[in-house]
Amino acid sequence: MKLYHLAGSCSLASHISLIESGAKFEHYAVDRATKKTADGKDFPAFNPKGYVPALLLDDGTLLTENVAVLSYIANLDASRKLAPAPGTVGFYKVLEWLGYVNSEVHKNLSPLFRPNTPEDMKTILREMVGQRHSFLEKSLGNRPYFTGENFTVADAYLYVTLSWRERVNVSITHLPVLTAFYERVRARPAVQQARKEEGLAP
Repeated sequence: MKLYHLAGSCSLASHISLIESGAKFEHYAVDRATKKTADGKDFPAFNPKGYVPALLLDDGTLLTENVAVLSYIANLDASRKLAPAPGTVGFYKVLEWLGYVNSEVHKNLSPLFRPNTPEDMKTILREMVGQRHSFLEKSLGNRPYFTGENFTVADAYLYVTLSWRERVNVSITHLPVLTAFYERVRARPAVQQARKEEGLAP
């Protein structure tokens, strides 16, 4: 199994989750400019979407899209901590949070990285992200993670989006629960390992 990723991008959530799962995998960076992978492949040639994460399974199947890839990784975890068993209400609650982070947080943050996004649109997007963050602050309450005591793939995804905040001028300093969540996740050994393997600063 091979994970193709861009350093610090949303694929970091898959990298973290694979380490947490205990599964055996290889990981290869994709060069942003040339679209060549660290194992010598032309990334768009086998992944026409051209973006990460891309998880190449041992049988040759390629999985893309965060919700699908993270759901697959969760099912590799024999302890069922990354997500309860498929078909259970607990699994669908994790899926619900994955969908929320994907569509309401990640997708509103993405245009903030683009230099050609108009400043007035960036202002609107930051307001929207702020509203989502406030909702997450209330939703987390006194739980350490989205669904309780167990760290799930949804928590990994939210952590990664929060790690972008300074680059896009978004603040969570007024949200103590979300700030504590970020620090809690950042301290996890799997997060530290994934960041090191992707060449990111501590």
